[in-house]
Order: sequence, then structure tokens, then C-alpha cells
Amino acid sequence: MRLTTEAAKDVFVEELTKTNRPGMDKVIAGLEEIGFFTAPASSKHHLAEPGGLLRHSVNVYMQACAIRLAEIKISPEIEEKVPFESIAIAALLHDVCKAEVYKEVEKFRKDKDGKWEKYNTYDQDYSAMPLGHGEKSVIRLLRMGLKLTNDELLAIRWHMANWDMPESFEARGNFNAAVEKCPLLSIIIAADELATRITEVK
Repeated sequence: MRLTTEAAKDVFVEELTKTNRPGMDKVIAGLEEIGFFTAPASSKHHLAEPGGLLRHSVNVYMQACAIRLAEIKISPEIEEKVPFESIAIAALLHDVCKAEVYKEVEKFRKDKDGKWEKYNTYDQDYSAMPLGHGEKSVIRLLRMGLKLTNDELLAIRWHMANWDMPESFEARGNFNAAVEKCPLLSIIIAADELATRITEVK
């Protein structure tokens, strides 16, 4: 199901509010302030358009819910190990690091006739808060006052998996340990990939 940006925002706010996590209203207001709801999801790949980041976050949430339900049928203990509110928080908030990163710019390209034309696109600018990807999302949420469980911290921090792995034995060890102890992390990684590679492919 491909949601409009307006419908995606309704889902986003409703599902986060349903978690009853203290401070969530401040988080939603903070995201509004930094332009989360109008930002693109990428500079030129998936959902590189206004509202793309919001719709991507909701797509990841829907995929994560589906994966959780499927896993519960196979391993019923997952229902307790991975509570609904953690799925909502980790999936919907995993990419808050991307707000304020993409800047709209005008560039030139050749059209089908070989003539130069202007077009609007995005450039990446990490200078405002160059903290990395998952760790920046975690820090931003904590600074907004959201209390995260250890599993939520791990899932958001490491959701990029091998796409954002520093060349460090220690980092690899921490990631592997996180996967071992946190099934929520594997669900978010899988949901992010499915949303990007399947749901959001035009």
C-alpha cells in the first residue's frame, strides 16, 4: 500500500502516540521543527522527494510489523521479546538522523535530445551534526527527551548493518553482539531492506 505523505503522517503520529511512551509528544514536535516530515529519504535513490523520509519510515514500520507477526507464528516467544511499542519506536524513528541532511539544489543534465536542462535534486550536507548515521538518530532522540530501551537503542544504532560498518574490529564485535542479543535489530534491518528494495521501487 503506497501512502500519501498526509496519510503517512497520520499513521506515524498515531502509532507513536499508541506506545504511550513519556515524552513522545515532544519528540513529534521536535521532528516537525527540524523538518523531518518534509525531508526526502535519500538524495537520489529511494523516495528522493519531499515527504520521502516520512513515508520511508512508515514503510519500514509496516514491514517490521509483518515480520514480527510471521516470526511469532514460528517462535511464539518473540511476542514478548519484541513488544509492539519497540517495533513502532525503532522502525518509525530509525532515520531521524536524515532530517536536515538533504539540501535542495538546482543542477544541469542533458535531456533525451542532448540539450542541457535544469532540474531540481538534493545534495547531502553532514556539516550541521557529523555524528554518523544510527548513532546520530539515537543521540537526537535522547536529546529530545525520549527514553529508549536497550533493545531500541541497539536497533536504531545498528540498523544500517554492513552498509555503515566502520573498519574496526571493535565495531564489528559490538554489531555481532547486538545481533545475538536483540531480535528487534534483525527485524528492523530486514524491514529497512524490504521497504527500500521492494515497497519503494517505482
